[in-house]
Amino acid sequence: HLKAVDRVEAVREAFRHAWKGYKAFAWGHDELKPISKTHGEWFGLGLTLIDALDTMWILGLKDEFAEARKWVETELFFSKNVDVNLFESTIRILGGLLSTYHLTGDTLFLDKAVNIGSRLMPAFKTPSKIPYSDVNIGKGTAHPPRWTTDSTVAEVTSIQLEFRELSRLTKDPQYQVLYFYYCINIISLANLISANQMLSTMHVYLSRLLEDYLQAIEGVRKNLLRQTSPSKLTFVGELSNGRLNPKMDHLVCFLPGTLALGAHNGLPADHMELALQLMETCHQMYAQMETGLSPEICRNCVQTPADRHNLLRPETVESLFYMYRFTKDSKYRDWGWDILGGYTSIGNVRDPLNPAPRDKMESFFLGETLKYLFLLFSDDNELISLDKYVFNTEAHPLPICVRTSVNVNDLM
Repeated sequence: HLKAVDRVEAVREAFRHAWKGYKAFAWGHDELKPISKTHGEWFGLGLTLIDALDTMWILGLKDEFAEARKWVETELFFSKNVDVNLFESTIRILGGLLSTYHLTGDTLFLDKAVNIGSRLMPAFKTPSKIPYSDVNIGKGTAHPPRWTTDSTVAEVTSIQLEFRELSRLTKDPQYQVLYFYYCINIISLANLISANQMLSTMHVYLSRLLEDYLQAIEGVRKNLLRQTSPSKLTFVGELSNGRLNPKMDHLVCFLPGTLALGAHNGLPADHMELALQLMETCHQMYAQMETGLSPEICRNCVQTPADRHNLLRPETVESLFYMYRFTKDSKYRDWGWDILGGYTSIGNVRDPLNPAPRDKMESFFLGETLKYLFLLFSDDNELISLDKYVFNTEAHPLPICVRTSVNVNDLM
């Protein structure tokens, strides 16, 4: 095994390599297509560049950061007639700009954050204040997704940090009001909420958020946890119409880190025990594949051909980062080292000779995956201290501005 410092430098080199390709073939565009050496567009807002800003700063890549900052200053404008997804724009663009502002103190990034934040506000012009999924940042109009009139719970409740922080920094309460509307007893609702559903049908209990979290984890434990046979790997299935579907998405691999963070802050010790079990499962999703990369979905830890793709997702290395920070067990670093790679999505994790490259490097590879790997291998625990920062859904660290020394159990 390489020394920790060598692993840190390996992540820097991986970033430099990916950035070199992005700069050469996709500069200012949303995504690099590394096989065809072209670019892909989603919103047309330089998504990869913005997502990678704070990663470059954390990795100490000053030259790359400087050229990206120049693009933000001279080329990034939001007054364009384009529909953007509220969730993705908030966690990637707004979150990325706010995080970079906090890390650098450069008001350019705060000014850009305020601009995009204000342009996302029309999404909340619904009777319930539960936002529409899509907003035209140029026209100031919003609408539900084309396929339904509903908004997805996971999306509309994952943008609290950014809008709350925007209100704190601007001293403008309009964004903070949105945060209040999100602090609802969401656990009891169905997976989809009608954007026209009246607020009176919901229960806004700020004091119950901790209780709801604990109930949610207990619900997972009672209703969704299963073990594979014969390997006895614990996994989280999906409940549909009262029946358990024994499938676990790679996306679920954020959960060990979440459980560990809760246990670190005083939640029950058995949360950490579950985190350890699920972390092992997520590791095996990589280790048992011929390419060493996890499939998108495991069904009883077996994949159908449609599930065998890998998008360079960050969830497993995110959890490895938390697990190492809290346990100092070097195996988590070793598991992360085994995962480090890139730079395109692939279609078949079971075939190392023909992994079927998909010719797409998602922005979160630079924004999240490499950032968490760098932090995993870094010996500096003050580098984005978990007592001072909280990561948003896109791995953009924001400061913990209000925190007491009271143990969370005292709040229950």
